[in-house]
Amino acid sequence: QVHLVESGGGLVQAGGSLRLSCALSGHTFSNYAMGWFRQAPGKEREFVTGISWGGDRTYYADSVEGRFTISRDNAKNTVYLQMNSLKPEDTAVYYCAANLLGAAWTTSPREYQYWGQGTQVTVSS
Repeated sequence: QVHLVESGGGLVQAGGSLRLSCALSGHTFSNYAMGWFRQAPGKEREFVTGISWGGDRTYYADSVEGRFTISRDNAKNTVYLQMNSLKPEDTAVYYCAANLLGAAWTTSPREYQYWGQGTQVTVSS
């Protein structure tokens, strides 16, 4: 059974930075494309960014392009989301997700087989 555990959320002022981590266990991490999604209250879950299983391809939503960076360390079975220049509209629960042999640009949540429990990110103005 695949498990994903996120960490690193918290409260930050606008313009600040946070780094989220997501560790995968129970299967071969390098077989999975990884994605980050977020969900704000009253809104649908939305794609933020994805990375290919080898880490050579990444894809970003327009809203975070240039501010967020996704990366992965296959030796540590971990994917990261570095978030800089945070804005109040970035406030949401952030989820990591795993897509077996998927692509970095897979934006539909339905294509991801495994999900973490989510971590809250709150950006104050």
